[in-house]
Amino acid sequence: MKSLFITASGTEVGKTFVTSLLIRQLRAKGYGVCALKPLVTGFTNKTADDSDTRHLLDALGQAMSAENIESVSPWRFAAPLAPNMAAVREQRSIDLAELVAFCNAARGGAENYLLIEGVGGVLVPLSARHTVRDWIMELNMPALLVTGSYLGSISHTLSALEALQTKGVPVAGMVVSESPASSVPLAETVETLACFSSGISVQGLLRDADIGNAPDLTYLLNEAF
Repeated sequence: MKSLFITASGTEVGKTFVTSLLIRQLRAKGYGVCALKPLVTGFTNKTADDSDTRHLLDALGQAMSAENIESVSPWRFAAPLAPNMAAVREQRSIDLAELVAFCNAARGGAENYLLIEGVGGVLVPLSARHTVRDWIMELNMPALLVTGSYLGSISHTLSALEALQTKGVPVAGMVVSESPASSVPLAETVETLACFSSGISVQGLLRDADIGNAPDLTYLLNEAF
């Protein structure tokens, strides 16, 4: 099974949008896909129907059942905060070793691909000692970096890229998911990031893209392995 970790330059830039699109495109090509969003914040009974977990289950063709929710997102917190802060609100903690073990267990499945969607950005804290970057490093997976096209995203993206590369995390590519009402042209953001990303593929993605009109992102998986 080939595995890829989808991370981002920050929150609300399109990780779930990109992950869901990759799932649908791989399934359309006949590949088996396992997708996980192990850790999710802002998840309650009221928000469940529009949660990241729901979008991934829809892309997988699975029902929004209690069993399926638990299998995709076992660490769920109600507060829409960084994971370490959301966990403290519930007098809970996030054990990195347990999180990594859960993800590694999925690698033994029969599917062709395992996609793991992270939470927030590359350096979002999971606990007082660990960040999302530590999670990726422990899994020893290549990462796909998702970002937006808002004003300021170039600096945020290059900072996130450097944070990954300085720790030796292989970066399969970057996807620039068009930010709503952005004053910055998507194509110019893609072009500028490509100039500073050391030959890493940078793919633009329109906000209203779906499987019918979106670029095929599966080529990025080929560059990851």
